[in-house]
Amino acid sequence: YLLGKYEASVRNTKPSLKPGEEQGRQISFEDGILLPKYRLPTEAEWEFAASGLIGNTYDERIVERRIYPWNGHNVRNSSSRNRGEIMANFVRGRGDYMGVAGNLNDKELIPGPVKSYWPNDFGLYCMAGNVSEWVLDVYRPLTFQDMDEFRPFRGNVFQELDLNPDGSVKNVDSLGRIRYRDVTPENAANRRNYNKAYYINHLDGDVASSILDWEDVEGFGSTSDKMYYQGQTTRQDRPNDGMTTLINDRVRVYKGGSWKDRAYWLSPGTRRFLDEASSQSDLGFRCAMEAVGSQTAGKRR
Repeated sequence: YLLGKYEASVRNTKPSLKPGEEQGRQISFEDGILLPKYRLPTEAEWEFAASGLIGNTYDERIVERRIYPWNGHNVRNSSSRNRGEIMANFVRGRGDYMGVAGNLNDKELIPGPVKSYWPNDFGLYCMAGNVSEWVLDVYRPLTFQDMDEFRPFRGNVFQELDLNPDGSVKNVDSLGRIRYRDVTPENAANRRNYNKAYYINHLDGDVASSILDWEDVEGFGSTSDKMYYQGQTTRQDRPNDGMTTLINDRVRVYKGGSWKDRAYWLSPGTRRFLDEASSQSDLGFRCAMEAVGSQTAGKRR
């Protein structure tokens, strides 16, 4: 409709929200029919949500840090009502998935109901244990050393509208979605924040970051299938010796720990990776949505 491909008309109106007004109103954003897209949270967003440090702030100071999504340095509830109860679904020790019969600790052998355990200070359940969760970031072992301080994320592929030569938008796809294409170097030439489309392996896995033979590689695009050229050797009896990494542009980070992990993985700062096309019995996801409006709620400035 926004592109003028279909003729728009108002068939029915919604009841007016103004007292005494009989004339109806058109659909608005607040009606919840048109919503931002759902997506996976980035690693930074997920870790922020899991830590839930909103409950440990006093006068803009964080007065107590956390190892897990709850206070304290152990995995048991410290409140007087539920003292000693396990806070998440995980493996306490070798073969101990749920405890001893008659006195179970986390009460679940496999993934349990979401509300079986206590939420963190953001009201989010199972940010530790039960199942691990995918995040949107492509994995790199040195992420914490080269990431930006503002909304860090690795995995960008910049796109633009797929236009006709006259500047009009091409026909939509079979599902009615607008077509996009990767940004061309010509259209990105005068930009300051990026100058190409593919940035997943920027300075970590691309040709420019390789030590050996980078001059022999054609192009500077994705090198996902030839990650880390420095693994090559000149030995004739063992060519490419040392290239055993599983890290490429298709592996994504997952976090949170699961029903078959030790307590170490319950910390929001821990991270692992897996090919994005793979699946596991202990791995799931939760959705995020772009926030619209003010970053804070409450009184206006």
